[in-house]
Parts: sequence; structure tokens; C-alpha cells
Amino acid sequence: MIALAYDLGASSGRALLGRLSGNRIEVEEIHRFPNDPVQAGGRLYWDILRLYHEIKQGLLAAKHRGALPQTLAIDSWAVDFGLLGRSGELLANPYHYRDAHTEGVMERVFETVPRADIFARTGIQFLPFNTIYQLAALKAARAPQLDAAEHFLMIPDLLRYFLTGERASEFSNATTTQLYNPLAGDWDGELLTRLGLERRWFGKVLQPGERAGRLQPSVCEELGVPAIEVVAAAEHDTGSAVVAVPARQRPFAYLSCGTWSLMGTETEQPVMGEQALALNFTNEGGYGGTYRLLKNIMGLWILQETRREWEKQGQSYGFPELVALAEQSPAFGVWIDPDDAAFLAPGDMTPRIRDYCARTGQRAPQTPGEFVRCIMESLALKYRYVLEMTERLSAQRFEGLHMVGGGIQNTLLCRWTASAIGKPVWAGPAEGSAIGNLAVQWIAQGAFADIWEARAAIADSFPVTTYEPRDGAAWNEAYGRFRELAGLG
Repeated sequence: MIALAYDLGASSGRALLGRLSGNRIEVEEIHRFPNDPVQAGGRLYWDILRLYHEIKQGLLAAKHRGALPQTLAIDSWAVDFGLLGRSGELLANPYHYRDAHTEGVMERVFETVPRADIFARTGIQFLPFNTIYQLAALKAARAPQLDAAEHFLMIPDLLRYFLTGERASEFSNATTTQLYNPLAGDWDGELLTRLGLERRWFGKVLQPGERAGRLQPSVCEELGVPAIEVVAAAEHDTGSAVVAVPARQRPFAYLSCGTWSLMGTETEQPVMGEQALALNFTNEGGYGGTYRLLKNIMGLWILQETRREWEKQGQSYGFPELVALAEQSPAFGVWIDPDDAAFLAPGDMTPRIRDYCARTGQRAPQTPGEFVRCIMESLALKYRYVLEMTERLSAQRFEGLHMVGGGIQNTLLCRWTASAIGKPVWAGPAEGSAIGNLAVQWIAQGAFADIWEARAAIADSFPVTTYEPRDGAAWNEAYGRFRELAGLG
């Protein structure tokens, strides 16, 4: 059986063909493309029509290989969206979640709907770029697209709409908006009304694995392909990555590691008590009506932006070279809290790291290796903190940590994470989101009976590297100092 997965990340996108023979999975990347945000008029946008063009190029690549899929599905990052007008046309380019138009909006929303009320209705952590605050920002700015809007679609929903002409949302991504009520199992109409947003914009919510339409005739004619069925995957890429965690049973802890790091566990019901609110955890939808009790961590974004900064200055480093320089630098010299608000926006990171060090009474890194070591050690130590909080909230103990996603190619980060948490790290597969996307399609096709059969096939098809903890005393001592420095009581 052949399926086609589109996995759209914050910096690049891929089309991957998956072939399933028995319980053996093979994955081939057939098209890769950049996903660069566009600065225009003082705003930061996604180039959504370019992404749609690349989606079609992926279909052509499959066609030219003689490997047209039975189904296809799309996953992407969360929170961003487009609005359609009465004619079905896109009213404006979607904003990038790192655009500055949401600055200060979250606090203003709390004046209308208190923070505790929002969490009690949605179970979603508070991030300044969540969809709820993007829409509130548009309303405060009296954006004309709101007056003309008829339908709200998140990024994968929008691309699906271009392909099929069908308008529907998907559960795992809808939950990230902070406008979906998991207890009611639908968009929260009262919350929308209190914020002055139209309930009619928000349509049917599909579960991962549901059929979402077929390629419409105009697309088939343009590309010379049949009316391939489109499936709603777990369309938030982390939701797909969690499907691909090669665990044999619950409970398990995972870390989806890339531009963002998302750490948590899979639960049958959302965890929405006062402690979850205090710790700013989230409950995002998953496959089969499950929830991902997790926390967003800034991730490798800081390292990526630091590398871009050096490239602008004419210093070009490959990631393997930076990792080697980090390993050669002194251990436990300086740390940052990766989730400090200073590191959220795009731009040069080394001045912000220096400012953070000045604020916390530390000697700032001096060399590229010291900067990279600071970032990576800080991530590993923050992972330990979030893992401990996940255990506390879920009332579970985890024997180790499953790491999936492109970040596992940074073997030094995997090693340091195992040492920081004092437990084994099982790293793999690297293409977690795409593989989870494919697995949902094969469950929909009837090739797998359920998610556990799919996870067993993933475990048997892709290598998993085990990293054992080392230097426990040194990492424990470092963790205590890190928590004090970062104010993590």
C-alpha cells in the first residue's frame, strides 16, 4: 500500500512516499522545499500559495515515479490560519505566529475573559501567539478580512481545501487554537461570543483518520492524476509525531524535537486542574480521541537563529561543526532558560544571551562553541524539569524518554538529555511526523487494526538508538543550579 505524507515545518516542507508491505514500512522523501516566511509592509507572513504549489509538485513527483498513492494527508505547525470569504477565496495571507501583531494582546484578552476561565474551557497552555490572540489582535485592529470572513481554516485545513474544495477542521490542530472545548467536544461558542468572534466561521471538526474528500476535478486535470482520497491526519505535526512513538504500551513520555521541543505523555482524558494551569501545561488532541499532556519548549530555534546570525557575519558553520565545538567547550559554564520571552522573536540571539547572562549574574559565552554548549545544556536541563512536571501532573513514572523528530540527529543533545534526566533516551524515528501521518492513513485504509499495531510496525521498521545516562552527580548538581538561576521552583 502506498500513501503520501506532506510534513510542513516552520522552515521547510517535505513530501514523503510511504510503502507498506506486510508490517514493514519504507519511507522515501520525493520532494523537499523551503518554507521561508515573507516580510512585507512591516508584517511577517506565510507564503501559503507557494506552499500549495509545492504540494502539487509533490504529487507530480509521485506520479513521475509511477507511485501514485491511494491516499494523501498533510500535517504542519499549529495555531496559524486563513479566512475565506463568501466566494470561497482566501481573504489575506496568513500571518506567521512570530509576527509582532499579538504583542500585549494576551493580557488584554484576560481583561475580557480571565486566564483561569480560558484554561477551564480549553485546557491549553498560554502562548502569546495562540490562535485566540491572533484573532483578538485582528479584531482590535479592525482588520477588514474579519468583516468579510465566512470560514476559518488552519494551515493544513486550508491546503486541504485548495485540493478538495471541502471545508473542515481537524481535531488535533483545532485544540491548539485555545478556542476548542475538549469537555464539550466542539468549538467553545460561549468563549467565541465573549471575544466577539463569530461561531459560524468554525466548521465541522474531523477526527484523525477520517476521510476529508478527494482531489477536485480542476486539480486532477492540471496534474494529470486521478481523484486521490485525502485523509485528515493528526494534522498538528506533534500529533503525528506522537502517533509514531514506537512505544508498546502506555504510559510513555515523548519529546518531539526540532525547531520546537514538545515534551509530554499521551492521556485518555485532558488534565485541566489548577496545577496544570499553574505549570502552564497544555492538552492538545491526539489520535483516537486521546490528549497530549505536554509543554512547549523553545527547542533548537535558538541554535538555528544563532547560526543564521553568524552566517550574516560571514561565519558559516555546519551543525556537525557547531556540535563538535560545543563538545570541546567547558562544561556547565553558563545557562539560559530557553523559554525566556527574549528568545521568542526572530533575529540575532547572541546579544540576547549576553543580556540574559547580565540579568542573571553570569559570565556570558565568548566563543561559538561556548554559545552552542550553553544552548544545548540549557535545553537538556529544561527537558528534565518538564519531564518531572509531566510525571507530577500525570501521576505516572516513566522509565525513560522517547525522542522523535529531526533533532535526534544531534546525537550530543540526545546524550546530554539522557544524562540530565538520569534515564535512558530512545531516539527514533527521525521523520516522526511524516511516519505518524502515514500510519494514520494506513489505519484509515484498514492496513493496521489500530494505533498499537501501527506503533509495533514502526518499532520494527526504523532503528532506535539508546542513550544511557552518564556523570549523574555532575548533572544533578548542575540541575540544581540551573533551576535556581532560571527561577524554576
